[in-house]
Amino acid sequence: MSLFIASLNSGSNGNCYYAGNQQGAVLIDAGISCRETEKRMKRLGLSIQNVKAIFISHEHIDHIRGMQGIATKHNIPVYITAGTLKRSGIVMGNHLIKIFKAGEDVQIGTMKVNAFLKLHDAADPHSFTVSGNGVTIGVFTDIGTPCDQLISNFKKCHAAFLESNYDETMLDQGSYPIYLKNRIRGGQGHLSNRQALELFMTHRPAHMTHLLLSHLSQNNNTPELVNATFSPHAREMNIIIASRYNETELYEVHGSKAITPAKVIVKSTQPKAVQATLF
Repeated sequence: MSLFIASLNSGSNGNCYYAGNQQGAVLIDAGISCRETEKRMKRLGLSIQNVKAIFISHEHIDHIRGMQGIATKHNIPVYITAGTLKRSGIVMGNHLIKIFKAGEDVQIGTMKVNAFLKLHDAADPHSFTVSGNGVTIGVFTDIGTPCDQLISNFKKCHAAFLESNYDETMLDQGSYPIYLKNRIRGGQGHLSNRQALELFMTHRPAHMTHLLLSHLSQNNNTPELVNATFSPHAREMNIIIASRYNETELYEVHGSKAITPAKVIVKSTQPKAVQATLF
């Protein structure tokens, strides 16, 4: 029993995360163009025809840039809150818009997607868990503070996309204006490397096998810093650093923990194509 996951892109230039199985898949956010989404999925052996729904976390452009193009071209429904839809300013055919509410399970094929409110400076921001085949995947980015709901859902996950946005020293000493620094670290912005590590160390469940560190800042973080922060604590965990330039590999996540050597994977170049699959 398993689900397959990948980051198609992660960062302020666009966010898009894949979770699925042979019966169907979902995209969490659609922040890169339809063309890039198709290309990156194809390189992973994935078909966009297997995507049955797009879930939008909030209205910031790096999470919705490709939403309209992907949904319209491939007739994929978009699950979004009323507040996020209104603030986004995007107009789409009503047949493609599905309004969701926090705490309600949305059945997509054999998977269930559940949303919960998060702390971020947007109209109605949500995080998600995707569950199916005895596996739970979390998508936890754009988080100002690790709230109780985040902690509770993190503990359920066999794998998670977890924000590790900025290094505190780099942000303090960097060139951003003070208002922007305060927005990033002010409780409704982003998680620092330290905050992400504390969440991971304190609350990671024994059955978690994959952690994909996501939404790294281009100016206030580096993959090398994230690697140095997390690798001493990996133990049997597969820790992957999601790139802002290309897709990660496709990972199979099992419901029962498989013991594998600990590793930290930094993807900064074009990944190799994998053999085509049925999904």
